[in-house]
Amino acid sequence: MPTICAVEWPDGLLPESDMWRRIRDEVDGIRPDIIVTNEMPFGAWLPKQADFDGDAARQWVNLHERALDALRDLAPAAVISSRPVLAGDRLANEAFALEGGRYEILHHKQLFPAEEGWEEEAWFAPAISGFATKKIGGVETGILLCTELMFNEKARHLGRSGAQLIAVPRAAGMNRFSWQTAGSMAAIVSGAYVVSSNRVGNAAGGPPMFGGGGFTIDPSGKVIGSTASDRPIITIEVDLAGVDTAKHEYPVYVDERHIREER
Repeated sequence: MPTICAVEWPDGLLPESDMWRRIRDEVDGIRPDIIVTNEMPFGAWLPKQADFDGDAARQWVNLHERALDALRDLAPAAVISSRPVLAGDRLANEAFALEGGRYEILHHKQLFPAEEGWEEEAWFAPAISGFATKKIGGVETGILLCTELMFNEKARHLGRSGAQLIAVPRAAGMNRFSWQTAGSMAAIVSGAYVVSSNRVGNAAGGPPMFGGGGFTIDPSGKVIGSTASDRPIITIEVDLAGVDTAKHEYPVYVDERHIREER
């Protein structure tokens, strides 16, 4: 059965740091098939205020571009992550996979918060639309980036598209309950495993404060594990046969025909 890791990595992480070397060594000791990182995992979090800063944005883009080699060092694991990329006069939050050294675009974040600390609507706009699945590490995978997990219809769509895993990189605050609840509902409506990773702390010492709490959830909605300060990486084995069974169980099998007819 494929093994998948969720993590909580600190705000301000740099690919040349001692912290990164410790992370790399820990992943090497586990040798998972897939690792899901937190959302845009390198450098300090930028979209704290609504004023878009083009120079800072370009520096963040360049840092994540440089960090791709560090993520490739986590091989043989396939890495699922996201990074800021330039898109017109703003950024796009691009989910991607690194597998066998090859970079593949998976998704651009479509849904954004707009509040103090998370002014992403002012900083980001997708350059690619849609929610689709792709096979990564032998597992049919869909991506929901942070806020997108709160929209059950997106998880259900991915499940009906064949997703066996929904990977959820996050940069979320301290309310772990809401995120785990959303993760459980995403698993229940999709019949897929949900694996989510989150930033933790704040390198700058001010708001927002990231809450950590990466989690792994099975297709029944049961939380299997959660990261913590003394357990920043956790692993789950994905039972693909069990996913196939879950696709035929309630409520995944329920037809949406009547909803379409009402529209």
